[in-house]
Amino acid sequence: MRQFLLACSAVALHTARCASTYSVAARVSPLARSPSRILARSRLVAVVSDAGLASAAATRAYDVAKVEAKWQAYWEENETFKTVRRPGYPKKYVLDMFPYPSGAGLHVGHPEGYTASDIMARYWRMCGYDVLHPMGWDSFGLPAEQHAVQTGTHPRTTTAANIANFKRQLKSLGFSYDWDRELATTDEDYVKWTQWIFLKLFHAGLAKQSKTPVNWCAGLGTVLSNEEVIDGKSERGNFPVERLPLRQWTLKITEYADKLAEGLEGLDWPDGTRSAQRQWIPPPAGGG
Repeated sequence: MRQFLLACSAVALHTARCASTYSVAARVSPLARSPSRILARSRLVAVVSDAGLASAAATRAYDVAKVEAKWQAYWEENETFKTVRRPGYPKKYVLDMFPYPSGAGLHVGHPEGYTASDIMARYWRMCGYDVLHPMGWDSFGLPAEQHAVQTGTHPRTTTAANIANFKRQLKSLGFSYDWDRELATTDEDYVKWTQWIFLKLFHAGLAKQSKTPVNWCAGLGTVLSNEEVIDGKSERGNFPVERLPLRQWTLKITEYADKLAEGLEGLDWPDGTRSAQRQWIPPPAGGG
């Protein structure tokens, strides 16, 4: 695990050096964004970087802790990855799936995916784009609720501690996030907008209450998704789960089934991803 994380960090660091060199030139002259200049500068940076690394390797081992700490401190102090909108420049939005901040911290799957998206964010910056690359936390979840029930600790306390740990770990990997754009789905300023959206859906007749069969878990005191039920028991706690009709809010996404399906056409997505999306879209209202 440690070797993998160090490798991810090394890739991000090398790419950031190239990005930092180019971003300075790009802000000085829009002409620096031309493909020929980008290619020439990338080759130059690569040659210089490779030569420097080769020279350093001949005299001493690569000191990961020292080099990472130096550049990460520089990036934070100089707000290297701050999102700035420049008139007339193209823009890119590079969004990662926000992790659930569990007490266990990052697992190997987190940096694996985040490294790929971070490389793309740095690439687009090198190409002269204004890039918005934020990070946040999908912080609502059963684990925090159950921990609160079992220990008497308020979920806000454990969630804040877990977020701080996740953020520390992500920062140590050198990802190019704009931390000024950080948010958590448990933030009051965020929740108020989800409530605002729900009210808009309700007033448009797209939200209604009805009795729907659900997976009810009395042990957890909540409804579970199909993925959270294994052999008739809850994945968390191994409590019995029964299928019951309960009154709940539902959203009439069937009203937009045709529009959702049409929106998939022409997207530059892998066939497997588009197929999965088509299977997720419900049949139109009144359809088969």
